Amino acid sequence: RNTPRYAGFEKIVLLDYSRTQLQQAQARLGRSEKYTYVAADAYRLPFVDSLFDGATMIRTLHHMADAPKAIGQVARVLQHKSAFILEFANKLNLKAILRWALRKQDWSPFTREPVEFAALNFDFHPRAVFDWLAAAGFTVEAKRTVSHFRLGLLKRVVPTKWLAALDGLFQPTGEWFQVTPSVFVRARRAGQIGNLSYNGVVFQCPECGQHPLESKP
Repeated sequence: RNTPRYAGFEKIVLLDYSRTQLQQAQARLGRSEKYTYVAADAYRLPFVDSLFDGATMIRTLHHMADAPKAIGQVARVLQHKSAFILEFANKLNLKAILRWALRKQDWSPFTREPVEFAALNFDFHPRAVFDWLAAAGFTVEAKRTVSHFRLGLLKRVVPTKWLAALDGLFQPTGEWFQVTPSVFVRARRAGQIGNLSYNGVVFQCPECGQHPLESKP
């Protein structure tokens, strides 16, 4: 859903279920051959196998009722050894642990099942996410925790640039433990090399998987 001007890539595909989000992205990035805007379902990606050499999913997984299926679809469309940058909302955060210890919430932050704290808003246990990635054929290369100081009091009394600098210092601790509200992961697509001989075909039918599927400008 974020739309930075990605550097180092010749072609960028921005996918969202919401056409409004895509329109906002296009208003910011403009119309060019570099960007392709696709309205589609993350559970049924309309792309041929092994098409992309990288993918990001930021502030999106927490809206997925079937997160493993969405991750599996990303794995399907990535080439061998491609990088996948994933961010997820962490169930095992310090606030949740404290609230559970004080009996102010019913669900345990230590169990692996997702918790739906609001309609279609899920928090995930880190271990569960890492297992889903492994099952989909990814190898986790790096973990970073963010939002270490997401407290209203701190934001009011400590300058933002200081909090950002401190957060950056603590991010590498995510390699060993993840207790912040948000976790970033860099994973690498493993497994066998997919079929890349599609002769320029990009889209396939999301229902039956057959291609080519014509695109409209």
